[in-house]
Amino acid sequence: MSYEEPDTNSQSRLPVFTPDMCAEDMEKMMNNALEASSFLKAISHEGRLMILCHLASGEKSVTELEDLLSARQAAVSQQLSRLRLEGLVSPRRDGKAIYYSLTDNRARQIIEKVYELFCNQD
Repeated sequence: MSYEEPDTNSQSRLPVFTPDMCAEDMEKMMNNALEASSFLKAISHEGRLMILCHLASGEKSVTELEDLLSARQAAVSQQLSRLRLEGLVSPRRDGKAIYYSLTDNRARQIIEKVYELFCNQD
C-alpha cells in the first residue's frame, strides 16, 4: 500500500495515506473498511457485546449465558444467531445442551480493548 510513514514522535500505528494512492490500494482500503464495518456492526449491540465478554473467558452453554445475562432464552438465541452468522462464535452440541465459544480472535482482542477503555478504570 502506498503511504507515508507517520511522524516518529507519534504513537499512532496508522498509515498516513496520500492523495496519489493508486486505484488498487484504494480498492483494498474500501474492502477492508467494508469488512471492518460488518464486524463492528455485529458487535455493536449491548447484548451481543455482553455475550462476547462472557465467551472471552471460555465456552458457555446457552443456559449459562441466559443466567449470566438475566435474559430470556429467545433473546440470547437471537443474539447468538447473529454472532454465528458473522462467524464470531460457533456452537457445540452435547446432548440437549448447546455450548458456544469464540471462533474469531479479533472478537477477543476487541473485547479486551473495550474492557481496557471502558471497564478497567481505576
